[in-house]
Formats: sequence, C-alpha cells, structure tokens
Amino acid sequence: MTSKLIAPSILAADFGNLQRDVEMVNNSEADWFHIDIMDGVFVPNISYGMPVLEAISKHAKKTIDVHLMIVDPDRYIKTFAELGSDILTVHYEACTHLHRTIQAIKAEGMKAGVALNPHTNINVLEDIINDLDLVLIMSVNPGFGGQSFIENTYNKIKQLKQLIRTKGATTLIEIDGGVTDKNAKGLIESGADVLVAGSYVFKSKDQLKTISELKTDINS
Repeated sequence: MTSKLIAPSILAADFGNLQRDVEMVNNSEADWFHIDIMDGVFVPNISYGMPVLEAISKHAKKTIDVHLMIVDPDRYIKTFAELGSDILTVHYEACTHLHRTIQAIKAEGMKAGVALNPHTNINVLEDIINDLDLVLIMSVNPGFGGQSFIENTYNKIKQLKQLIRTKGATTLIEIDGGVTDKNAKGLIESGADVLVAGSYVFKSKDQLKTISELKTDINS
C-alpha cells in the first residue's frame, strides 16, 4: 500500500452536531471513520454504543473502522457487522480465544484487527499475524481522548513491521492516541500505515485544512 491513511476519531467530534462532523469527514481528504466503543469495564470510560454507530453509518461515505474497547467482544460481532462496520478491531487483552474471535469477525464479512495496549509486547501476535488485516498500537492508555503520546510507540511500530515482514504478512499498522503534526511523519517513517487523529482534528479551527495538511505530510 503506497498511500498512508488518516482516520479521524469520532470520539472527539461535537456530539451536538454529529451529522455535521460526519459530513465534514466525508468531504475531507480523510480515508476512514474511526469509531471507539468503550464499555466502562475494559476501560474506565463509557463512550457510545450501537444507536450512535447506526446514526453515523447512515451518513458515512467512507470506511468505518470500529475499535472495541470492551470485555467479551464476541457477543457483539454480528451486531457490529449489521451496523455497517467495515473493520472490527478487538483488544488482545480482552480476548481469551483470539484466533476464534478473528475468524468470527471475518465470517461476518469484516476485516479483522487486534489492538495492543501500551504494555503489551508485539511478540504475542507471532502466531496470528498472518490472519490479521490490521494491528492497532495504542500510543496512549485506552479510555480517554486528549492524552499525551507515549514515546516507546516508535519502537513498537518497528518491531511490528519486522514481524510482518518476517512472516510475509500484509497486515496494516494503525496508531491510535496523541497523533499530531509533530509526530505523524515519524510514525509513518517507523512503519505505520494508518493514523487515528481525534482531538488534533476536531479541536482545530479549520478541520478540513488540518486533515489535508496531515495527509500531505505523511505522504510526502
């Protein structure tokens, strides 16, 4: 894949004007919608659930990239497929039978991803990397937007890229947390393919321009 991707995180959108912000992403140079689902159990926060995802899906014209930060995600795989998810990412730390979960996601016609918390070693993916369409590296602790970027992320990206090459996999590397114009280029140079940007995009005065500049920066 040559073009590197931007996935604005809807968690940082204005929920009083959600349709407006979804349309903004539609009209921007962004590639995916990143949707964070939090249950208040796996992470210390509750975001939004099925009704909000359904509302987003009605207006979204780009790939819907759903990141489940929940316990027992297997219960909801079919539901998220029905709600329009194109990519479904589960946390390694939340899945007792990860291979089975990945196969269930693919059986519903979605691409399958696995997310790793900051403390989780890349090596845990050795036996499953060829089954994954995506690995999401958390560059902040999951649960809240607007956190500071964890510098060790660069090392994890490089380790993951090496694993992907060694195994001959085609897995994409996605980074979630604290992405700005200050670190975007470095993340891509380390081996990332997709950058999730939340607060940096939605808190900017000119969101379309911010996305455009970020997209240009990571593809130059």
